[in-house]
Amino acid sequence: MHKHLRLTLATATAAALTGGLLTFSASTATAGDSVHHPVADFNNDGYGDVAYSAGWATVGGKKGAGQIVTLYGSASGVTTTKRTTISQNTTGVPGTAETNDGFGWVSAYGDFNGDGFDDLAVSAPYEDVDGDTDGGTVLIAWGSTSGLSGATTIKDAAPSSHDRWGTALAAGDFDGDGTEDLAVGSSSNSVYVFKGGITKSGTYGGRHSFRTDLQSGGDTGTLVLAAGDVNGDKRTDLVVNGYETDSDYGFNTNFYVPGTASGLDAAYAQELKRGVITGIADVNGDGFGDIVTGQDWDPTKDGSPSVPESVDGGKVHIVYGSADGPATTVAVSQNSGNVPGSSERGDWFGSELSLGDINGDGYADLVAGAPGENLGGVVNTGAVTVLYGSGSGLNTGSGYQYFAQSTAGVPGSDEKDDRFGGEVKLTDVTGDGKADLTVGAYGENSFNGSVVYLPSDGTKITTTGARSLSPSSLSVSTDAQPTFGANAAN
Repeated sequence: MHKHLRLTLATATAAALTGGLLTFSASTATAGDSVHHPVADFNNDGYGDVAYSAGWATVGGKKGAGQIVTLYGSASGVTTTKRTTISQNTTGVPGTAETNDGFGWVSAYGDFNGDGFDDLAVSAPYEDVDGDTDGGTVLIAWGSTSGLSGATTIKDAAPSSHDRWGTALAAGDFDGDGTEDLAVGSSSNSVYVFKGGITKSGTYGGRHSFRTDLQSGGDTGTLVLAAGDVNGDKRTDLVVNGYETDSDYGFNTNFYVPGTASGLDAAYAQELKRGVITGIADVNGDGFGDIVTGQDWDPTKDGSPSVPESVDGGKVHIVYGSADGPATTVAVSQNSGNVPGSSERGDWFGSELSLGDINGDGYADLVAGAPGENLGGVVNTGAVTVLYGSGSGLNTGSGYQYFAQSTAGVPGSDEKDDRFGGEVKLTDVTGDGKADLTVGAYGENSFNGSVVYLPSDGTKITTTGARSLSPSSLSVSTDAQPTFGANAAN
């Protein structure tokens, strides 16, 4: 089984499947801080944009060097024509494309210099830096009227203390000072936060770090970061994922770390449910961000301990927010209510998820990928499920949607190992204030990958106007399996 490509550096414990004028009306559903918008807009044209990795792309003959593709929104959604494809061989981008750097695997957007254009933080976690094998590098590509252009390195704060600088990235206003901050993870359990006011010369408004009770070193450390305002204080909180220290088996777990006036404070950290992929948005419309985490592991059958609370086929946990932070938790699987499909081993339901307001009703909706879904005897072809938010939380009884490449109007067809749903992203790319859906199928065409666009019609996700974007149409080489579409900027 492929590891989750956001976690290619992780060991088998985390092995799962390998994110008109824009009104930003989804802000209520997002329940975010006052700075970090729920929709990236790199060229500030009023249409939301998305960025997808091609992390194993060959660049300049260097296999696995990596690229990232930014797809700019328009009245007709995302297309192959309005985009920027960046590698470390791109003019103005620091570094040089090298074999297996993995540039673009991890990314996060935010207006880090406060000029009104969103920027894109991107890492190459396997970059060798000054003789340090897999030291890793992080840079910020800057937004402008023409989109992303040029970049600046964010220097490793403690290069001798860890490797793989940039294994995880997240952005938000963690201290509530009105500027966007950048959180960076590595192979250690320390998370470094660069305060807003980051400049193109590489200076920043300040820096601090904190630690959580996760394993550190080797293939451990901070694996995933997710940001959002859970307690409604207009400061961004952070969910930190990695291997827990209090188990011989090192199961993945998550810690909620609240934002405070002095930044993220691990002294108030709370352990959450297991899982790898997390999103934060207001599912029930109460003004607090809800933490939705995918736990896609099957229980083991060989007698070894299973991940606690794991079920066949996978599930998602919804931890509802409150003024005191995380509160009530519920779980949803393919056996819940009338959720389409059934829970079957290897479905990997919840291995990817995204939250956004598809119909503009003020409730965040959930898209969950099941890239291991078998359909019609086709193994690992993949599917996605759409569940809509309501005043009582996610509606598992009615209104749901289910898409595969065999669904009428969805480009492509069900093929072995396409892994449709290996990434999902809800964002408003048409400027109507409703979240549209892009779906990564990173296994398409022998792991060349693809991204499928499915727009919102204002009420639901539709196949009208759907299109598939291939790597070759976006200046991504199909040499040596680029796995385009495996990860999207968060």
